[in-house]
Amino acid sequence: MEPHVLALACDAAHRFSKRRVERLTLEAGIGVVGDAHAGRRVQHRSRVAKNPLAPNLRQVHLIHAELFAELAGSGFRVEPGQMGENVTTQGIDLLGLSCGTRLRLGGAALIEITGLRNPCHQIDGLAKGLMAATLDYAPDGSLIRKAGVMAVVVTGGEVAVGDPIVLESIPLVHEPLEPV
Repeated sequence: MEPHVLALACDAAHRFSKRRVERLTLEAGIGVVGDAHAGRRVQHRSRVAKNPLAPNLRQVHLIHAELFAELAGSGFRVEPGQMGENVTTQGIDLLGLSCGTRLRLGGAALIEITGLRNPCHQIDGLAKGLMAATLDYAPDGSLIRKAGVMAVVVTGGEVAVGDPIVLESIPLVHEPLEPV
């Protein structure tokens, strides 16, 4: 299966889940037009409280649909947008990408992966135990965060459900993703 955009979501208010839409506009250096998390500076409330002048490395949140299938196997029913993501992907290993990887969404929009989404307790608001289900442990005991990745917008453009996702560039040296 070719990597593609399975679903899109956006919300102008700071709510956990986002409303599904058929298309989004991404703006370079800002994020998803009309989304509460768009901006050059950090927009997530907890991060604004710590340092309102920090750059926004979380302009676009992506989750792989394969996670929803995994969660369904554990008894959780999660739909695109419910975990606060803007872009639900299918057919690409988001968690295996290097920091700095660039993805083209549709024909014009280019994003750069900045790191992992660190799941928070709000996930349990969807279903008790869901946050724990988005975490795992590697054989070395390190924590694996499976709740998607964050990105910044390098080149703006419109993205629609069904659009292809193209791996545009990969850093020469793989830099494992860390929470941002």
